[in-house]
Amino acid sequence: MTPFLLVTDLDNTLVGDDAALKELNQLLNRHRQEHGTKIVYATGRSLALYRVLTTEQQLLQPDALVAAVGTEIYLDVSDTPDKEWSEKLSQGWDRDLVVASAAHFADLVPQPETEQRPFKVSFFLTEAAAVEVLPRLESLLKDHGIDAKLIYSGGNDLDILPRNGDKGLAVQFLRQRWGIDATQTVVCGDSGNDISLFSVGEERGIIVGNARPELRLWYDINPAKHRYLAKAACAGGILEGLNYFGFLA
Repeated sequence: MTPFLLVTDLDNTLVGDDAALKELNQLLNRHRQEHGTKIVYATGRSLALYRVLTTEQQLLQPDALVAAVGTEIYLDVSDTPDKEWSEKLSQGWDRDLVVASAAHFADLVPQPETEQRPFKVSFFLTEAAAVEVLPRLESLLKDHGIDAKLIYSGGNDLDILPRNGDKGLAVQFLRQRWGIDATQTVVCGDSGNDISLFSVGEERGIIVGNARPELRLWYDINPAKHRYLAKAACAGGILEGLNYFGFLA
């Protein structure tokens, strides 16, 4: 048995089926103790909302937390974002100008203050309005010289991030720091803001059975042998995928 790196989204991916989560936690905890496997949570939640979740769910302590849609990395139990990663994201990023640009669109409703982060500006946006707003906003940001990316997921959440920051790039950063090969890395997700986890490298990908339409569509358009669409939902789908790829054999 060799160690591997498990990277998983939280809401509706790792969390959502308590019985399956308990079984998965037991297997991962044993695998980490016996073989040195590493666990990373990659979430859209801020550190504050992640902590709220830990009071509601039985979660293993991760080796790293990738928070705020990949714009913050917390190693071990640190409360301070990784400085090297933050410096990478700061290049070409002007948060105040992003906020000012977004203010031109009445359909963009700011998310709670806890979710507004140094390298993430977040809004609620309906699917009906998104069709018109997203291309116009992207064009405006380019006109203002802002090197940003728009991530829309769940038919409701819009995150504006630096061009060189997202969940997938954050995982690449950690993988390289730890010296873990892509073939020994598994990424798991359920929605649009997880697409970057699957699209950056050759990591083994598990898309849980309850995945959102935008991720299922992306999977259909981008077939690959190293990605697996599970039948089971949430942690049950992760278990299914880990067995498919042979990581728990």
